[in-house]
Amino acid sequence: MGTGKLAAQVAHASLEAYTAAEPDAQRAWRHGGQKKIVLEGDSESHLQELDTEARQAGLAHALVTDAGHTQPAPGTATALAVGPAPEAAVDRITGSLGLY
Repeated sequence: MGTGKLAAQVAHASLEAYTAAEPDAQRAWRHGGQKKIVLEGDSESHLQELDTEARQAGLAHALVTDAGHTQPAPGTATALAVGPAPEAAVDRITGSLGLY
């Protein structure tokens, strides 16, 4: 994906995960600096595995799949947001990933 497309997918995931979070988690995130870190997964299947881990851990999360109007094929998983949630809980899911 191009840089602009990637930025849009990350924004979609961030907003969806925020919306999925409990009000207390939303409030804590808003008042705690709204931390966002962009990491790189290994593959589409890796994003799907991380999505499953976040779901099993009970964390707010969002896996974005593209509509296919531009670059990726329809249904391609393009971005995953985990949280807002306590940093340690997010790190258990994403801590092994490198910065994008």
